[in-house]
Amino acid sequence: MLTIESHVSLKPHNTFGIDVSARYWVEINHEDDIQTLLQLTDFVDTPKLILGGGSNVLLCHDFNGLVVKMNIQGINVTGEDDAHIYLKAGAGVTWHELVVFCVQRGYAGLENLSLIPGTVGAAPMQNIGAYGVELEQVFESLTAIHVLTGQKRTFNHADCVFGYRESIFKKELKGQYIITGVTFQLDKYPTFHTRYGAIQETLTEMGVSEDKLTIKTISDAVIQIRRSKLPDPSQIGNAGSFFKNPEISKEQFDSLKLRYPTLPGYPIGDTLVKVPAGWLIEQAGWKGYRSGDVGVHAKQALVLVNYGNATGNEILALAKQVQKSVLDLFGIKISPEVNVV
Repeated sequence: MLTIESHVSLKPHNTFGIDVSARYWVEINHEDDIQTLLQLTDFVDTPKLILGGGSNVLLCHDFNGLVVKMNIQGINVTGEDDAHIYLKAGAGVTWHELVVFCVQRGYAGLENLSLIPGTVGAAPMQNIGAYGVELEQVFESLTAIHVLTGQKRTFNHADCVFGYRESIFKKELKGQYIITGVTFQLDKYPTFHTRYGAIQETLTEMGVSEDKLTIKTISDAVIQIRRSKLPDPSQIGNAGSFFKNPEISKEQFDSLKLRYPTLPGYPIGDTLVKVPAGWLIEQAGWKGYRSGDVGVHAKQALVLVNYGNATGNEILALAKQVQKSVLDLFGIKISPEVNVV
């Protein structure tokens, strides 16, 4: 039976720790709960916000609608072939819980995505990625329910139209579907990704030689890197990386490289170069900045933080200041990957 509560604080339910409230609140523990919810005539026209772990959202005001907290659990093997294991996880499963489940069983593909905050259902929406791996590389399909019709649909890889921190669920189908479960295609025989970021350096520090490499050692290295650079949301409110790494033309990159010889870049095909947004923000002088309870983290300039009682609008204002200074200095537009509500 569904229980709909009124005037619920969202402070414990977003990793920024923003103190706003929801007019209505409901928790979904089973797929059938969604069908029941959609049949409640009192809430047919009520605006809805689907919430997973609250780790990729900036709440700027009270939500005058229904917040739907996804708690659907379960991790199950659904099939296998000579090279792959197929695994379905409920939308409410904590992402890192899924990664640990796979690493412990030798299912390869998610190890570089260790310790990313959030839930499984939110992962395909923004095509999460880290250290040279993106979700779309291990994605097989997902199930979702249409908010207006209640019809259940399966989306395959092509249906999701994945891009860099993008999918069809952030564009054409934004707000139209509630994701209930995701199926992954994982490898029985791993391909190791160690060239991105500080993974190789960290593995060396850990005393792991190439012949001792496993998905567990890569996961351990990624966890160590993330913990050393990123603040714990239970200690300092944040949503991880606030901005996407911009992609610029090779011509623009080459021109900037003449002015800034240490500018890092990662080629994407023959015409584009991905530039680390954190480097741009740091060069613009924001790393470690603080004003009142808002700031830019001292160890990772990509991370905007709430030191206590900041409002969502204060964090958003800081984000816009950072964007403007990077644009003025480098001529590069950086965009948020956090969903502003």
